[in-house]
Amino acid sequence: MPGILSVSSIVLPHWCTTSSGRRVVRMAAAHTPIAGVSFEAVTIKPPSHPTYDLKGIIKLALAEDAGNRGDVTCMATIPFDMEVEAHFLAKEDGIIAGIALSEMVFQEVDPSLKVEWSRKDGDYVRKGLQFGKVYGRAHSIVVAERIALNFMQRMSGIATLTKAMADAAQPAYILETRKTAPGLRLVDKWAVLIGGGRNHRLGLFDMVLIKDNHISIAGGISNALRSVDQYLERENLQMEVEVETRTHEEVKEVLQYASQTKTSLTRIMLDNMVVPLPNGDVDVSMLKEAVELINGKFETEASGNVTLETVHKIGQSGVTYISSGALTHSVKALDISLKIDTELALEVGRRTKRA
Repeated sequence: MPGILSVSSIVLPHWCTTSSGRRVVRMAAAHTPIAGVSFEAVTIKPPSHPTYDLKGIIKLALAEDAGNRGDVTCMATIPFDMEVEAHFLAKEDGIIAGIALSEMVFQEVDPSLKVEWSRKDGDYVRKGLQFGKVYGRAHSIVVAERIALNFMQRMSGIATLTKAMADAAQPAYILETRKTAPGLRLVDKWAVLIGGGRNHRLGLFDMVLIKDNHISIAGGISNALRSVDQYLERENLQMEVEVETRTHEEVKEVLQYASQTKTSLTRIMLDNMVVPLPNGDVDVSMLKEAVELINGKFETEASGNVTLETVHKIGQSGVTYISSGALTHSVKALDISLKIDTELALEVGRRTKRA
């Protein structure tokens, strides 16, 4: 079996003081090891988060399956001490993700299980490829199978779409949003990183994002920005600040505010400035004009009407980032299976055109 690496499941915030005297939030890994994971599997680390317990998510998923009895089918049909070898089989082409997390699941169920991989997170796999195996107690493998695959299939689906969109978006960078499955925020965002995207804010705590409702309640975009600047100064905090704009007039108001006031603003979101056309194309002229108005003074982010078909055109507009909720809220899982009898599985797969 490959070497073992302890991976921290909890990341704690601590305060650093800059030369200006402001406190800056930094994330530092807590030395709390979780299930052993092969060094080769952790090619792309999960995002740092101050409270997220990755091992706890795995335990919850396993407990959901086990209920108050455990796997009654396994207990009825499989001798507890029987050992087998099972192979991971790709049933679609795509980017594989969740290998490291899958291995954590097997280690949580039974630390004696041995897991080996011929591919790593972020690699491209073709339909019919056997890219890993697990061997040890049959009972343990079958208990862990569905949870490991659920994580891997979802993450691989996200990574596959992210890779396609990130490639098409260049030179802009692709971001996800907070439109993630409840409880799976870090897992979904980890898959985006594996697919070659970048992470937007992890939650409400690590970035100021002034959106339309904040602006409405504050009584205007300048009032909202002023309130944020005052809050950060009062709390002696330094973090990224983004504001959502929906019109050129709002962009101009933001720029005027920034020209007259010392501000913590770092990025301007250009929301729904990509206009869909009846023929299925999009008009990005409004977006381009907004980027020209900003003229490099701040990072820019395009949001709205972002699809695999439109992202290339949006990426040519000059924006820094393109955010897409579809990366995580409309996931098409990549079809992957774990089979003990791989010859029969391949035969059935060929019959059903799934291998």
